[in-house]
Amino acid sequence: MVNQQLSATKIAELNDEFRRRGIGGSRYVTAGIQAEGPEFLIRVNAEVAAFNSFTADNDPYGQHDFGSLIIDGKKVFWKIDYYDRDQKYGSEDPSDPSKTHRVLTIMFAHEY
Repeated sequence: MVNQQLSATKIAELNDEFRRRGIGGSRYVTAGIQAEGPEFLIRVNAEVAAFNSFTADNDPYGQHDFGSLIIDGKKVFWKIDYYDRDQKYGSEDPSDPSKTHRVLTIMFAHEY
């Protein structure tokens, strides 16, 4: 159990760093988000980076890998997935940045 907690804590730290600074992965936004225009996209990226409203209900594994926001009355989801460094398969260890390429996807809830 302790190793799982340490792993989740490390994953959360890496996910927070990635969301805030873009280090360790790729960022994607859906066509729906892009269609809202550049000001909306700037606001969405800033709010995703600043997101810190994690609770046991919305982050049951403590990894900070999903969030939900309301921006301009529209529900926005963001999620982080973990791939191997070649982005062909899932990462064998998301707590190890040398084995993981993170992918952050930002979308409207209805696009999920």
